[in-house]
Amino acid sequence: MASPSPLGVPELTDEYFIENRNRLLEIAAFLDRLDRADPGRGRSDFRIRAFREALTVLAGTSPDYVARIQALLSDPRSEPIPTLDRKSALGAYDRWQTETGR
Repeated sequence: MASPSPLGVPELTDEYFIENRNRLLEIAAFLDRLDRADPGRGRSDFRIRAFREALTVLAGTSPDYVARIQALLSDPRSEPIPTLDRKSALGAYDRWQTETGR
């Protein structure tokens, strides 16, 4: 069970609301740009699919937002990969690989 916050709702809101309001606007702008570039991109790029699923988690009321989103974006495999296929992280695990043929 998570420990209670040392700050109450009014204090947390006063301290962090504007910062997180800005983050929401940045996310909205990002999604708007994607839609203008290619309205179907969210269905074809696994990172955007995972991102949209994470937004659904945030829109819900279940607890443990961070843990649920971290699990959603992380590679669940525990075995090492035989060779490094990229030099940089992708930010999300492509659990749709078999669907897309990649």
